[in-house]
Amino acid sequence: MENEAFFKRDGGGYVANPISRGPWNPQSLHGRVIIGLLAFELEQRHADPDFIPARLTVDMYRLPDFSPIEVATRVVRDGNRIKVIDAEFFSGGVSVARSTSQFLRRTAPPAGNVWTRPTWDAPPPADVPDPPPRQNGLGGMWAMKPISGGVGTAGPRRTWMSEVRELVAGTPLTPFMRVALCADFASPFANAGDQGLGYINSDVTLYINRLPVQEWVGLEVADHQAADGVAIGECFLYDVEGPIGSATCAALAQQRRMQLPPADADKA
Repeated sequence: MENEAFFKRDGGGYVANPISRGPWNPQSLHGRVIIGLLAFELEQRHADPDFIPARLTVDMYRLPDFSPIEVATRVVRDGNRIKVIDAEFFSGGVSVARSTSQFLRRTAPPAGNVWTRPTWDAPPPADVPDPPPRQNGLGGMWAMKPISGGVGTAGPRRTWMSEVRELVAGTPLTPFMRVALCADFASPFANAGDQGLGYINSDVTLYINRLPVQEWVGLEVADHQAADGVAIGECFLYDVEGPIGSATCAALAQQRRMQLPPADADKA
C-alpha cells in the first residue's frame, strides 16, 4: 500500500507493516523503525514542552521479526532540569532493543561567545533535484536529495533526508520522530565504502540541541574509524536553519556486504 505507515496499533502494542522490513534479513525489521518506535513511545509518554530531548541512545542486540511488539518505559530521574527515561522494545515477548534518553530543560543561554565549527554551505532542499527513483529510500522508506558523494563512493558525503510515511498509523510525525528515524542512516552513510556496506550497526546515539524546523534533515559524514571489525561512524545533522546535532553509531563487520548505488550513478 502506497505510503503505508511502518506500524499499526494492536491493543496496547504494535504490529509492523511489510514496509518496516530491514535490508539484512527479509524476516526482520529495519533498525531505523526500531529507533523510531522507541522515540515515539518516549515522546508520547514523557515529553514536556519545557524540555528538549537532548540525547537518545538505542542498543539493538537482536534482529526482531514481525511478531507483535510492545514497548515498556521506566522513569529513572524526573528532576526539575533533567529527566532520564529508559525504554525497552519487545518482539514476541523477547527483548530485542533498549534505549535511554535525556530530556533537558529549556533555559536562556549564558553570556559570552563559544567557538563552533562553521555550518555547512549546502543548498536548501528545494534547490536540490530529486535522485533517480531506485536511489530514493530503500523501496520507499524515505525521500532523499543527495548533495555530494554517495553511499557507494569513498569520499565526503552530504544529503537531505525526509520521511514519506507515518511511523504509527493515524499519528502525524513530530520533529523528534523525524530526526530519530533518520539517525540510523548515520551507519550506512558513514561506514559504507566503494565495495558496499560491510558493517551492521549495533547502536545509535542521537544528540540534538534543538528540534528540526521542517521535514528535511541534513546529514554530513563527520568521520569513519574502524579496526578489528568494529567501526564507528558519525554524522553531523542540520535543518534549513543550520546545525541541530549529531548521530553516532557502532557497527560490526559483516561477511555479506550490502551493495548500495552511489548517489551520482545515473549522472555519469
